[in-house]
Amino acid sequence: MKNKIRNILVCVAGATPQVITETIYALSKKSPPVHVEELHVITTAHGKKLIKEKLLDDGILEQLLTEYKLPPIRFTEESIVVINDSEGRPLNDIRNDMDNEATGDIITGFIRAMADREDVALHCSIAGGRKTMSFYLGSALQLFGRPRDRLYHVLVTPEFENNPEFFYPPKKPKRIRCRMPDGTEKLISTRKAEVHLADLPFVLLRNRIYIEGKTFREMIDDAKDSIALAISHSPLKISLKNRCVSIENKIIYLQPVLLAFYTLLADRKKKYCSRKDRKHCEDCSGCYLYINDLAGMDMLKRIENIYVRIYGQSSRLENENWQKHREKKGISKEIIRQNFSKINSRIRECLADPDLYLISGQRVYGSTRYGLRVDKTRIEIDD
Repeated sequence: MKNKIRNILVCVAGATPQVITETIYALSKKSPPVHVEELHVITTAHGKKLIKEKLLDDGILEQLLTEYKLPPIRFTEESIVVINDSEGRPLNDIRNDMDNEATGDIITGFIRAMADREDVALHCSIAGGRKTMSFYLGSALQLFGRPRDRLYHVLVTPEFENNPEFFYPPKKPKRIRCRMPDGTEKLISTRKAEVHLADLPFVLLRNRIYIEGKTFREMIDDAKDSIALAISHSPLKISLKNRCVSIENKIIYLQPVLLAFYTLLADRKKKYCSRKDRKHCEDCSGCYLYINDLAGMDMLKRIENIYVRIYGQSSRLENENWQKHREKKGISKEIIRQNFSKINSRIRECLADPDLYLISGQRVYGSTRYGLRVDKTRIEIDD
């Protein structure tokens, strides 16, 4: 039995706690209605004081739920997330670049964690707080949101927008003091107040990009790298069972011995990176192998292991050719070069732009090193 999906509302807010109740009200008026079961607010220290005072102490949130017979919402003082500066001190306002950076880190980190909860649907409102807070919330949902998550903005009749006396349209209309565009004040009935919910589309990047950064800036750098990498070249998929390589939706079949050599270089790039501090390979060739190393006994054993994985049985290694390789304690350089040439010819036949997937030779101090240019994060090897 599947767990019920819980609707969680996440708001950014500043000095106008009414955007929270307006959002809850507007969600309840959707068709079908969305009933919030849990509420979280990301704000400043000053914002927390106002939200606690109005929504909790004055009971305005409970008043809304009672008046419109809405289900209870889990919301306590602990549900209010206060943005801290780089030294861990609560921010009263967002005033400079460092404050902005801290805000981005808090919001994206919070959404990242919430989006990992499989039993929830996130409903995120950008109606309150600083514009940068709204930007960070929208960006976080793009990075980590799922198809069921939603992003909203609340639109309120201008006279009632940010009005300290207006938190939602009450069932029984009342006249409240409103500031007019010319600066004058006027008593207007809440009957004229309209609250609309704008459902904002956003790009879903989750599971399409690779992100390991902790800060917002690091996450964006990771996202840009992943997108650039995805545009620059397709993944390299090796299937030992099917004895083929898949690139750009093209399936390239290779003879088992050729596939074993190619898999050796791909596996080395993926698992034996000499620069683990680098997320992407770019121009690094630290995993390339000298021809003398390729011709040695250690590499022969690795190739034999791959060869057995291709066939699924070790008896294939008992033929005359493999026995000769063992007697000579390795495969000759000439045979290795011939095999590399055959592999490259086959790839060139199938791809319009094959360079990243060819076995590349790099001259170093009179010798040659061999490897693949394709990025290590784009390599998949399946038995």
